[in-house]
Amino acid sequence: MRKIVLYTLMSLDGAVDDPDRFFIQPGERTAVPEFDEAMVENEERVIAAQDTVLLGRGMYDQWARFWPTADDQPFTRFINSVQKYVITSSPLSTAWHNAEAVHEPVVQFVQGLKARPGGDIGIHGSIELAQSLLAAGLVDELQLVVGPTVGFSGRRLFTGDDQVRRLDLVRARPTPSGAVLLTYSVGREGA
Repeated sequence: MRKIVLYTLMSLDGAVDDPDRFFIQPGERTAVPEFDEAMVENEERVIAAQDTVLLGRGMYDQWARFWPTADDQPFTRFINSVQKYVITSSPLSTAWHNAEAVHEPVVQFVQGLKARPGGDIGIHGSIELAQSLLAAGLVDELQLVVGPTVGFSGRRLFTGDDQVRRLDLVRARPTPSGAVLLTYSVGREGA
């Protein structure tokens, strides 16, 4: 069965909105750590295993305007060519290569998608979708890029009302700029 892999950038205290605040591009002068070569290598490894991406409607609308003309490799090449399923209740208003609207209940659709042959299924951004799939027990792996910054407002991946889940550490790696790359397998049982 295919894995659902949640890849997200976050601050140390769990903020996930506007992750560019947590990592700068090399050469920019600021106190925020840069998105370094170890992070790029990690991203390449994660996306190389994926042949499908799930997106929420808000993320799709933002990304469909940005990524087709962006040049932020390797993600640009990946996201523009991969099969994208957009969880939405209305038709897509912006065309994007390999994007398809999904109008059926998300849990039912994702269970069916996991049962099909293929590579990993990625969730990138789309925090509300990620939270709903975590709550439904459908996420198999967390790929977290944690920036050494705190104090940002906005949404958190994990909220106070999350059910207890056991996470098994698969990999932890510090990066040259002070971030940490964390891979967890998501346990299925509550405490």
